[in-house]
Amino acid sequence: MSWSNPEMLWWLMLVPICFALFLTEGVWRMRALKRFGTSALNGSILRGAHGTTLRILQATLFTSASFLLVLSLTGPQYGSRTQLLRKEGIDIVIALDFSKSMLATDVRPSRIDRAKAEIAKFISELGGDRVGIVTFAGETMEFPMTVDYASLALYLRSIGPSDMPVGGTAIGRALIASQRLLARATTRDSTGQEADAESKRAQIVVLFTDGEDHEGDPIKAARELSASGIRLYTVGIGSRTGETIPTYDPSGNFTGWLRDGNGEQVLTALTSENEAALQEMAELTGGRYFRARRGGVGIDSVRQEMRQMKQGEQIARRVTVHESRFALALLPAFLLFVLEGLLPHARFRPRMQERKR
Repeated sequence: MSWSNPEMLWWLMLVPICFALFLTEGVWRMRALKRFGTSALNGSILRGAHGTTLRILQATLFTSASFLLVLSLTGPQYGSRTQLLRKEGIDIVIALDFSKSMLATDVRPSRIDRAKAEIAKFISELGGDRVGIVTFAGETMEFPMTVDYASLALYLRSIGPSDMPVGGTAIGRALIASQRLLARATTRDSTGQEADAESKRAQIVVLFTDGEDHEGDPIKAARELSASGIRLYTVGIGSRTGETIPTYDPSGNFTGWLRDGNGEQVLTALTSENEAALQEMAELTGGRYFRARRGGVGIDSVRQEMRQMKQGEQIARRVTVHESRFALALLPAFLLFVLEGLLPHARFRPRMQERKR
């Protein structure tokens, strides 16, 4: 026999106190009635419900029910069984670069539109995996972990680089936001308990970016992911040659090309230095770096890596589950409370001579 809430056992000390108070209240009531008078009605009440036997019966039923109720709250557990526990899916955060450089059209129709479309298709093919999204430029925006893939696809379709509150590119902030998103996703096993290291879902972050980091320390952020047991996969999008960045008005109409303060066109490229940084970040966490193939955003490589990871996560272990027996005490407690409530609070026993009259 074991208890899931052993701290509740202290409440059992109140049961005998309740029994004593119950009887004391009965004695006070009898004394009050005696002081009230000795009429025929009063005498029949004294011989009735407030007799010693009935009062003891009421006290016994009430305290027994209270004892069983407290006993059920302690969560008695008797007997056990073994259960096969499996890991269930993977927790994935997709960090997608929404900086203006992602509007470049070296990937048709643009880097960002192609990434959104392929990521939406990738999410729709998942099953049982929880997914969250972090969109980032100079700051981050988050969509919490969920298995509602339709909502994720709707979010991706409805947001664009112009919706980001701050321009620029802050990969480090995006990784920290991804870590927070995974930390908030409470992971529990099939028994309802906090998952331990063996049964906890694998957690990964997939970063899609053109690699241009204008602020922050992404290498430090990657080390923090590694310390939390989170694996990072990075995908570099874009060409080595410089690409111009189109600009649009609020209605989505093309207005020209992005220019710097000197009026020169701003070019964006996935440089070898950017690729080296993305590769270093991934390797620090045990992940991998992928370069998007021409005309795509590298989602096929991520899909293949995910497939291999899922095969590795399909491990199982046996755990001992204790059977909860609280209902065996709760049901009798309820019945005893009902029975005690049905007992009369007053019975009249008229004298025989009073009946004859």
